[in-house]
Amino acid sequence: MSEGKSPRGTVLIAGCGDLGTEAGLRFAAAGYRVIGWRRSADKLPAEIEGVPVDLTGELPPLPADTRIVVLATAADSRTEDAYRAAYLTATGNVLDALDRAGIDAQVLLVSSTAVYGGDEGEWVDESTPVAPGTATAKILASTEELLRDRRPAAIILRLSGIYGPGRTRLIDQLSSGTAVLPQEVQWTNRIHRDDAAAAIVHLTTQVGEPGPVYIGVDNEPADQGEVLEFLAAQLGVPTPQVGPASTSRTGSKRLSNAALTATGFTFTYPSFREGYLAVLNGDGVRHP
Repeated sequence: MSEGKSPRGTVLIAGCGDLGTEAGLRFAAAGYRVIGWRRSADKLPAEIEGVPVDLTGELPPLPADTRIVVLATAADSRTEDAYRAAYLTATGNVLDALDRAGIDAQVLLVSSTAVYGGDEGEWVDESTPVAPGTATAKILASTEELLRDRRPAAIILRLSGIYGPGRTRLIDQLSSGTAVLPQEVQWTNRIHRDDAAAAIVHLTTQVGEPGPVYIGVDNEPADQGEVLEFLAAQLGVPTPQVGPASTSRTGSKRLSNAALTATGFTFTYPSFREGYLAVLNGDGVRHP
């Protein structure tokens, strides 16, 4: 694969799904050689060298010029076994491969703000203690600990509420008439997929001495009811009726992105308004 070498070096994206592919395209546009590891590698665009890989099994050798490794895995389901395989096992496996190759790459783990507690609308930042409240969130926290123990200089990017092209759950609920306005304020936090991908590239290529952890959310925590009312107006459908809050949600907190923005990162979609307008306008595609 020497013909694919780039003067800037190689970026490996382990778990090259929708988010990883978008990040990979941005790395490639910046002049990096990009390799994507995933089971269905044939679905990757031409700019990314796809390699069919089961991240929990035997891994192929890494190019000697690997400069950046992005761990952007996703669980097949919300079971503990699926999370353990996708995060804890896969991360350990990739780190083993790096150790075998003697590669000192910059590693970034895409994690989740689910590792935090908080259900009273309090503000949360990187200094807030981790307090996972579910079994799957505990696995994410354990994965972060594993990475920190083995690669102290790694970056952990905790994302919350990724939305964007093809991620239209709230829009679908409004269109079908199944959306419900929460009876009480229910704080939500989100980030557009494109901003999440841009943050991955920014932190690994544009920040001289990155911190250990960043929260990846847009500039404005928003009450779920306000988001639904905005979307209903854009769609031209009735405002949903008030009802009990969704039992599938965990917590109601406000997340700060001050550490991320302090690195010089700027958002294309600073709030849900700009982001959802882009979704409704059909901007971008969801990568298979």
